[in-house]
Amino acid sequence: MKLRLIREKTSVGAVPLLILRPKRASEKLPGLLWIHGGGYSSGMPAMALVSRAREAAEKYGAVVISPGYRLSGRAPYPAALEDCMSALRYMKDNAERLGIRDDQLFVGGESAGGGLAAALCMLALDSGGPAVAGHFPLYPMLYFGDTPSSRDNHGHMWNTRKNHAAWKKYLRSLKKGEPVPQYASPALREDMTGMPPAYTFVGDGEPFYCETLEYAEKLRRAGAEAEADVFHTDVHGFDLLLPMSKSAKLAREAFNRHFAYAKEHWFAEQP
Repeated sequence: MKLRLIREKTSVGAVPLLILRPKRASEKLPGLLWIHGGGYSSGMPAMALVSRAREAAEKYGAVVISPGYRLSGRAPYPAALEDCMSALRYMKDNAERLGIRDDQLFVGGESAGGGLAAALCMLALDSGGPAVAGHFPLYPMLYFGDTPSSRDNHGHMWNTRKNHAAWKKYLRSLKKGEPVPQYASPALREDMTGMPPAYTFVGDGEPFYCETLEYAEKLRRAGAEAEADVFHTDVHGFDLLLPMSKSAKLAREAFNRHFAYAKEHWFAEQP
């Protein structure tokens, strides 16, 4: 399916957006807000062009919106989350013009983008909307502390040292002794009641292995549909960095299968 690339800005906060829309679509399509990774401190919306989001647009007709949220070097928490909320509201408010079904607003992203996707779903739920039909936080960056898999991890692409530095930069807006909010570190949330269904995958040797599985388990305990696939690799972002590896190919197939399922089964009416 051929795609049309659009660049726009939200009306609130002037967040830059990259939009991928299938050409000549004859029906309203799911909307997918795709949030790029980069440890909250780097990355750009154009990363969506090589992500699972592009496949969702090409294979399943999703309209993808990728926001250029403020990075932590420029503005720490909660700037990135505020920008992503502006983008989600933009997607809802402009659904008719963009040919999006407003009962199928999905959210996803890789790494820090996956963490922001989880936080955004929590914030949208707690603030009364927009309603998110499902989310895809891939190997998400969820916990500001250490887990058994992020402690003493020496991975080349992401490791304990890089993780600590990234969280310190992202959370530097908090005063000394101030509790870390769950919207900054979504792993802190215990009650997931009302959260939308989710699909994720992660490598078994990477830093975010434990927090990814724990997040999916919390969703299931709250009654949400949630599935997490595990692939054998210690490379964070393996589906992007090692696209020809066996694990990456299996991960792409799994994501596409679950997105196709979501398109047929996951809906959420707007309040």
